[in-house]
Amino acid sequence: MSRNLWKFFHVLIVGVILLGVVGCTAPVAPAAPAPEAAAPAAAAGLEACKGQSLVLASMTDQYVAAFRALVPKFEEASGATITLDELGYVDLYQKLIADFVGHTGNYDLMTVDIVWSGEFGQNQYTRTLDDFMARDEAELQLDDILPVAWTLGEWQGAHAAYPLAGYANVLNYRKDVLEQAGIEPPATQEELLAAAQALTNPDAGMYGIALLGAKGPAVAQDYMAWVQQHGGRILDDEGKPALNTPENVEILKFFGELFKYAPPGSTDYWWDQRETAFRNGNVAMMEGWSIARAGYENPEISTVVGKVDIAVAPVKAGMEPKYGFGGWGIGINADSTPEEQECAWQFIKWLTSPDIQKEWLRNDGAPIRRSTMTDPEIVAEYPWMPVLLESFEKGDGDYRPRIPQYSIIQDALGTHVNAFLVGEETAEEALAAAQKQVEDNWQ
Repeated sequence: MSRNLWKFFHVLIVGVILLGVVGCTAPVAPAAPAPEAAAPAAAAGLEACKGQSLVLASMTDQYVAAFRALVPKFEEASGATITLDELGYVDLYQKLIADFVGHTGNYDLMTVDIVWSGEFGQNQYTRTLDDFMARDEAELQLDDILPVAWTLGEWQGAHAAYPLAGYANVLNYRKDVLEQAGIEPPATQEELLAAAQALTNPDAGMYGIALLGAKGPAVAQDYMAWVQQHGGRILDDEGKPALNTPENVEILKFFGELFKYAPPGSTDYWWDQRETAFRNGNVAMMEGWSIARAGYENPEISTVVGKVDIAVAPVKAGMEPKYGFGGWGIGINADSTPEEQECAWQFIKWLTSPDIQKEWLRNDGAPIRRSTMTDPEIVAEYPWMPVLLESFEKGDGDYRPRIPQYSIIQDALGTHVNAFLVGEETAEEALAAAQKQVEDNWQ
């Protein structure tokens, strides 16, 4: 039986066993701690990959297209074989946790959401990359990677994943619709609400704003973005959960008010449904991750080609601008063999190098390097790049807490914020219940 097929059967078996527990409990420590990684030998280069066979688990976000385009080029250059397993957000998390906890080593490389950094790092699910980084520092050009991008995998000073795809939370808007209405792109949250109301015309099939409302990670993460933009907090000064505060209750009410000007069914919207509503021309404004911006100019998937622009995400009036930052790192399984880990690191180095980053971006990837975002050719092709650079430079990679208990917070908010939006709970009841759920499961 081939190694890849063996890996496939293992992940199916372990995944079925653990499916019911990983999504709603506190992070599970490994059955046995991962052994301390041996110091890597002198850099071997791509020749270290010859004959190696790796499996890469990737979220099916836009950057998966860049993997599809670039993995074959790496295979040709290195002599390695990389199997790409494309998974949705929930499936990716569950299969990775099953692999880590079961120590099955089915995946050698994996995309790591920024909010999984603490859980993966503390539990030693992924190999700490600092020794590789120190060994190969001369060729990595680390200073070229924007400071906020290091939150894509950093935990307590060590790197459980390497920066892969940086996302800015930006305001996308229909230039034509706002110009016709005589409305400037909103610079504050108060202006955003007023513009959403003014631009909503259900009879014409136009709504002011698209939002994430679906129960689970979608609504939890969207609400946390609004908390950040209003200067609220999820954790207190001691790092304890602080979901149920008077300030956060008011922010939740504001968030709910915006839904009055969103398309019908928005309380069931996941990321893809929100994107579809905007690309189909039914929505005037949408806050969202910058990874999606290039797609609005693709006539194969968008009806708003040439009609969209972006601005930095509006914050509460009087608030010092700070913009939501997210995205993905790329990690190496702590249970992979040293030879597999070396080849996996060579892939990461190659993929994130300045030359390949331009190809990565042109194939729907997302930037991490200043040189990429300021490259004259790239700026000419993607004229919104200066707005993204401003958002990165003032980026807040911690507004969704990158702690081992993050999934507990997300589960609670994902349940009770949705309950508020659909009218099952008041804002006060929703955050009180979410606070209790978090405290009951906090470790």
